[in-house]
Amino acid sequence: MTGKQRVLILGATGQTGKSILDALVAEPQFFEVEALVRPSSADKPKVKNLTSQGVSKVHVIDISGPIDELVRVMTGVDVFISGIDAMSQLAQLQLVRAAKQAGVKRFVPCAFITIAPPGESWPSATACKEEVYQEIWRQFLPYTIIDVGYWHQISFPTLPSGRVDYAAVLRPKIEIHEGGTAPNMLVDLRDIGRFVAHIIKDPRTLNRFVAAYGDVLSENEIFSVMEEVSGEKIVERKYISADEIMAARIEAAARAKADPDNWLAQTPLFQADYKYNKYVRGDNTPAYAKYLGYLDARELYPDFTPISFKDFAKELLEGGVEMPYRERFEQLQRARGK
Repeated sequence: MTGKQRVLILGATGQTGKSILDALVAEPQFFEVEALVRPSSADKPKVKNLTSQGVSKVHVIDISGPIDELVRVMTGVDVFISGIDAMSQLAQLQLVRAAKQAGVKRFVPCAFITIAPPGESWPSATACKEEVYQEIWRQFLPYTIIDVGYWHQISFPTLPSGRVDYAAVLRPKIEIHEGGTAPNMLVDLRDIGRFVAHIIKDPRTLNRFVAAYGDVLSENEIFSVMEEVSGEKIVERKYISADEIMAARIEAAARAKADPDNWLAQTPLFQADYKYNKYVRGDNTPAYAKYLGYLDARELYPDFTPISFKDFAKELLEGGVEMPYRERFEQLQRARGK
């Protein structure tokens, strides 16, 4: 890559979007970063603070409104990155069309999930992601699709002492699925942006899928790491079979279908899909990613050392980890009467 890239991010205040923003503004010699914000979010404090974080310009636009406005903002953009929320995936269809008209050089759609084949493995949000990918290909738009496994921040079990409850989205979290032996790609949320910074500089990743991850561990190995680092034994464990995972997924899908616009109704299906993907099918591995044609970011960038799960666990025990999606998961817990 030569010269500075102009990068436009949608969802820069979300979990994934903020990780990407933080990494890109840390390299001003390579990136000029702008943010695309929907009017409903324009007055939020996080949005108003974007310029102080290094964002050169904030564009407030209705992404479902006239396409001409989107084309105007995207003209001259080298890389467009979408960190849109799970409930709004299909809003990217118009963004794809606008990017094509504007001549965007690389479109990075909102992927950033575990590895999975198309079709029946994902009846929920990823079906929408695949529809976006199809539109990218129909438009002959340059792209990079980046998947990242499952976050460290939502993979750790809670401890008997309660020392890590402050950062746990579910309490207690002591489930072991289908024996706990399936290996899974993991990533620290903060490393997603660092991987993206490498990937969008790299001409080898244009029009390719990329798998970016920090560790590959089974649930049993994750529990062992937590026990080793904490010095505690996680004696109480709840074992969940494949049949139970599939039954819960069917029930969650029925509830989600009955209330398609309700985030609280959709979240259990998202969670059930991940469990099916990771523990029943066992798709979320570097080997399967390569089989599907992904490039491996660990091989592309051997000099970059991501945060290991063990190092994350040490930081977690020191009180230095932030709970992701705190407001939403507390809302979900209240809805469940917990």
